[in-house]
Amino acid sequence: MKKAFTMIELIFVIVILGILAAVAVPKMGSAKTNAEIAKGKTDVATIRSSILTERQSQLIKGNNNFIDKLSSSDDILFTGDTDAKRTLLTYGIVSGTSNGKWSADGDTYTKYIFHISELEIKFTYDNKTGKFDCDRGDASSEEEKTCRKLVD
Repeated sequence: MKKAFTMIELIFVIVILGILAAVAVPKMGSAKTNAEIAKGKTDVATIRSSILTERQSQLIKGNNNFIDKLSSSDDILFTGDTDAKRTLLTYGIVSGTSNGKWSADGDTYTKYIFHISELEIKFTYDNKTGKFDCDRGDASSEEEKTCRKLVD
């Protein structure tokens, strides 16, 4: 007598695997978004810290101003103002428009966009106060909620 699975047993196993997959796939999607938010939050903290560190090094030299712009090119962001020989991040952040990437918004290098889950979270750098923060819009908008997750 051959030992084998019956058709009903195989269908039962396939149904169970389908249910498990239906539960697991949405969880993986939200985990990816949470990871991108964590990356963005780390980037914001690093950028803010580098702005303050650069300012402190300038204060020692007698210069009381914050750095004028955070980048000098569209390819690698947050390296500082190379024209003024003022450095922020040594290696910078590679620019891009896919999820979890930063891009410059204009050629003044004081406005940036963080791309996440089809949203564009806009950040502005104020060279008078050294503040680097996202532009908060409508309190109920998805951009505002994501902005708060990135900076709070």
